[in-house]
Amino acid sequence: MLTRIRDWIETRIGLNDLINTGLRDFRVPANLNIFYTLGFVTLTAYTVQLITGVFLLIYYIPHSGHAFGSVNDIMTRVPYGWLFRQMHQVGSNLMTAALLLHLLFIFVGGSYKKPREMTWVTGGVMFLAVLAFCLTGYLLPWNQLGYWATTVVTTMFTTLPYIGEVFAQMLRGGNHVSEITLNRFFALHVALLPLIFITFMIFHLFLIRRTGFSKPPSVQSVIEDRALTGYRREHHPDGYPFYPYFVIKAAFMVCLYFLVMFFILSFFPASLLPEDAITPADPLKTPAMIRPAWYFLAPYQMLKLIPNKALGMTFELLMLSVFLLWPFFDTGEERNILKRPLLRWVFIVSFLSWLLLTVWGRY
Repeated sequence: MLTRIRDWIETRIGLNDLINTGLRDFRVPANLNIFYTLGFVTLTAYTVQLITGVFLLIYYIPHSGHAFGSVNDIMTRVPYGWLFRQMHQVGSNLMTAALLLHLLFIFVGGSYKKPREMTWVTGGVMFLAVLAFCLTGYLLPWNQLGYWATTVVTTMFTTLPYIGEVFAQMLRGGNHVSEITLNRFFALHVALLPLIFITFMIFHLFLIRRTGFSKPPSVQSVIEDRALTGYRREHHPDGYPFYPYFVIKAAFMVCLYFLVMFFILSFFPASLLPEDAITPADPLKTPAMIRPAWYFLAPYQMLKLIPNKALGMTFELLMLSVFLLWPFFDTGEERNILKRPLLRWVFIVSFLSWLLLTVWGRY
């Protein structure tokens, strides 16, 4: 029966030819390490978020009077609801971490250089979309943690000169976080942001497919970069087929991703659910420690350290613009960061500063 179905599909779309041209004939460099699979891990993580999010959407009620109760029902009354909710919550943090590591590895490897500038830009936009996913999703349970973390983050935007207050009010639907904010964040979380993320993800994958995998900087030839005056897909005749060579590496990393997720779910289930996360939102009761999620701690702490808040927020937006457009600033031919002392030290200092501000922001 299965053979007849396979033959029927093969006759109509040429499945074998599609697999050969799309997977086996598509070759990747022979010395790729597992860090090259972080993009695939992020794609898998988003798929998990999508599946668990649809399940939660069935039972969730986007109303300030019912949101917390509906989430509590998912955790206590819906069969396996606790599992899907916890997978969604832990998965959002792991997805953010995986995408951040992916961008760091691409930066260190110099894989953003021509002809892959737009690949970097689309990846950067996807990273911002993931942060927006986390911001909007944080409020949806309508608990103390999400309510006041959203208050902190949206207040950060008010420090922007001229447009900050208008933008913050547009996000919140008023001067304070309210049910209008909940409705707007729900619409962004389940409708607009998935459309943006999937659109850029498709374009990102298309660019990778058209340009080919970049070689590790240790074997990249500067002469090859100089010769690039028109479109040229990077071929790797001495490499290995995408399937099964790269797919096996990616499958290993995906298994590691699920291992970390279920390790957290099994041994540290309350790590992401402190007391404020299981308490209904109360606009009249401010928690003792108000701080955003870990991925916003560094800009939050930096903004606290700069006396002029408008100057601080402008500086952060400037750094964000440099991050998105970095390939157009770094036009040098050398890709290996080990051969670029200045860039290497800038990267080390920036990364350590981000870690320091993140840890500092928790206290």
